[in-house]
Amino acid sequence: MTTIAVNKRTKAGKMLLELAKLLSENSKGVVIQEDNKTPYDPEFVAMIKKAETSKNRTRINPKKIWENI
Repeated sequence: MTTIAVNKRTKAGKMLLELAKLLSENSKGVVIQEDNKTPYDPEFVAMIKKAETSKNRTRINPKKIWENI
Protein backbone atom coordinates (compact mmCIF):
# COMPACT_ATOMS: atom_id res chain seq x y z
CA MET A 1 0.00 0.00 0.00
CA THR A 2 1.20 3.48 -0.87
CA THR A 3 -0.02 6.67 0.77
CA ILE A 4 -0.24 9.89 -1.23
CA ALA A 5 -0.82 13.25 0.45
CA VAL A 6 -3.06 15.54 -1.61
CA ASN A 7 -3.57 19.25 -0.99
CA LYS A 8 -7.25 19.73 -1.83
CA ARG A 9 -6.80 23.50 -2.16
CA THR A 10 -4.64 23.35 -5.27
CA LYS A 11 -5.84 22.74 -8.80
CA ALA A 12 -3.51 19.75 -9.23
CA GLY A 13 -4.62 18.28 -5.89
CA LYS A 14 -8.29 18.58 -6.84
CA MET A 15 -7.67 16.91 -10.20
CA LEU A 16 -5.67 14.08 -8.62
CA LEU A 17 -8.37 13.48 -6.02
CA GLU A 18 -11.09 13.38 -8.70
CA LEU A 19 -9.01 10.90 -10.72
CA ALA A 20 -8.53 8.71 -7.65
CA LYS A 21 -12.29 8.81 -6.95
CA LEU A 22 -12.99 7.80 -10.55
CA LEU A 23 -10.54 4.91 -10.30
CA SER A 24 -11.91 3.77 -6.94
CA GLU A 25 -15.44 3.48 -8.40
CA ASN A 26 -14.29 1.08 -11.10
CA SER A 27 -11.59 -0.84 -9.26
CA LYS A 28 -11.03 -2.58 -5.95
CA GLY A 29 -7.34 -1.70 -6.07
CA VAL A 30 -7.84 1.96 -5.18
CA VAL A 31 -9.19 2.96 -1.76
CA ILE A 32 -9.61 6.55 -0.61
CA GLN A 33 -9.26 7.25 3.10
CA GLU A 34 -9.84 10.73 4.47
CA ASP A 35 -7.42 11.79 7.19
CA ASN A 36 -9.27 14.00 9.64
CA LYS A 37 -6.38 14.55 12.02
CA THR A 38 -6.05 18.08 13.31
CA PRO A 39 -2.67 19.71 13.92
CA TYR A 40 -3.93 21.14 17.21
CA ASP A 41 -3.46 19.58 20.63
CA PRO A 42 -6.88 18.36 21.93
CA GLU A 43 -6.15 19.76 25.40
CA PHE A 44 -5.45 23.19 23.93
CA VAL A 45 -8.67 23.11 21.89
CA ALA A 46 -10.66 22.15 25.00
CA MET A 47 -9.03 24.99 26.94
CA ILE A 48 -9.96 27.54 24.23
CA LYS A 49 -13.56 26.30 24.02
CA LYS A 50 -13.87 26.51 27.79
CA ALA A 51 -12.49 30.06 27.77
CA GLU A 52 -15.04 31.10 25.10
CA THR A 53 -17.93 30.19 27.39
CA SER A 54 -16.34 31.60 30.55
CA LYS A 55 -17.64 34.89 31.98
CA ASN A 56 -14.20 35.69 33.44
CA ARG A 57 -12.58 36.69 30.19
CA THR A 58 -11.33 39.94 28.73
CA ARG A 59 -12.04 40.91 25.16
CA ILE A 60 -9.59 43.20 23.44
CA ASN A 61 -10.22 45.27 20.33
CA PRO A 62 -7.44 44.20 17.92
CA LYS A 63 -7.30 47.71 16.46
CA LYS A 64 -6.54 49.23 19.87
CA ILE A 65 -4.23 46.66 21.44
CA TRP A 66 -1.83 49.11 23.10
CA GLU A 67 -4.65 51.13 24.64
CA ASN A 68 -6.22 48.02 26.17
CA ILE A 69 -3.06 46.72 27.84
